[in-house]
Amino acid sequence: MSLTRRALLRGGAAAAALPVLTACGESEVVIKEVEVERVVTVTVTRPPSEAQPLVIYSGRSESLVDPIIQQFRSMSGLDVQVKYAGTPALAATLLEEGDASPADVFFAQDPGGLGAVESMLSPLPEELLSRVPAWARSPQGLWAGISGRARVVVYNTDRLSPADLPDDLWGFTDSSWRGRLGWPPTNASFQTMVTGMRAVWGDDRTREWLDAMHANEIGIYPKNTPIVAATGAGEIDGGLVNHYYLHRFLAEEGESFAARNYHLPGGGPGSLVMVAGAGILGTAANRPAAEQFVDFLLSTVGQQYFASTTHEYPLVEGVKASRILTPLADINKPAIALSDLADLQGTQAMLREAGILP
Repeated sequence: MSLTRRALLRGGAAAAALPVLTACGESEVVIKEVEVERVVTVTVTRPPSEAQPLVIYSGRSESLVDPIIQQFRSMSGLDVQVKYAGTPALAATLLEEGDASPADVFFAQDPGGLGAVESMLSPLPEELLSRVPAWARSPQGLWAGISGRARVVVYNTDRLSPADLPDDLWGFTDSSWRGRLGWPPTNASFQTMVTGMRAVWGDDRTREWLDAMHANEIGIYPKNTPIVAATGAGEIDGGLVNHYYLHRFLAEEGESFAARNYHLPGGGPGSLVMVAGAGILGTAANRPAAEQFVDFLLSTVGQQYFASTTHEYPLVEGVKASRILTPLADINKPAIALSDLADLQGTQAMLREAGILP
C-alpha cells in the first residue's frame, strides 16, 4: 500500500501544515512559490512489515538533516535507522567494517569523506546522476552532490568591515591577526579545504600556511557553530567556516547579530565550494530503499528544504537558492575538481605532523 502526503511550501519556506496520510497509489507534495504554483509528485511505496530497514550513516549533523530524513520516513513508511557522527569518523568506520558494514547509504558532509570510501560505493542510476551538474558528482558516478556549501570567513561587524579583511587566506598569516581568529581542525569541511590547498598549492606550501596560522595562535574550536557564536559575541574577530552556519544565528537572533560572511575576493582554497553528497554502498542490503532516499534528496521537495531551511545551495535545476546568499556565479571559486578532494587520510596526517590534530 502507498501513502499520500501533502505539504504546503510558501515562498520557499515550509508552512505550519501537518501531513495528511491517505491510502492511494502515489504521494503528492504541493509546492507554492512566489511566482508559480505547481504540483510535484513523489512516488513512494509502503514496504511490507518484514522489509529490511534502511541504514544511513550520516556525517551531516542531526540538527541539520533529521527533519528531511523524518519527512522521508513519513512519506515512504520505511524503517529508517540513522547513525550520526563526523564524516571522517564514519569514513574510518566504513573502512574498518568493510563488507560487513550494515550501512546502505553514506550521507557525507563533503566529497573528501565520500572519496575516502569510493572503493566501497556502487554506481548510482544515471537518472539520479543526471539531475546534478557534472562538477557536483563523482566522475565514476559513485556519489552525487546533494547541496552546495561555500567556505567563507565569518567576521565580527563591530570590529571589522570587509575592507579590513585580506583578499585570500595568506593574509591571515600576518602577525596583526595573532590570537584573533578561530578554526575547527577536526571538522570535515575544514579538512576538505586543506585537501583543496594541497591540490592547488602543493604539500609544502600548504604546510607552510598551516605552520604560520598555528604560530599565529589561531583558536581551536570543535566545529563551525561555536566559531560563529564566538565571533558574534566578540570573543574572536573571525573564523574559517561554511557559509550557512551564520544564517542559523541570524534566523534565531535577528539582523542585530554582530557577524557576517566574507567571500575572499582573491579566491583560492578559502573560496572553495564543496558539496554534501550521498553514495550507496556496494554491500547495501536494501538498495531499492537506498535509491529511493537519494531520489528524495534530489527531488524538488528535498532540494527546497536545503535551500530554504538550511540555507545551502540547491544543485537541481529549477530550485532557486535563498535570495540572501551570494550567487555561486559571484564567488571566485578555485579550479579544483571535487574528485581531487579525496585524500582525507593524507590531510589528517599532515595536520597531525603540524601539531594541529592530536
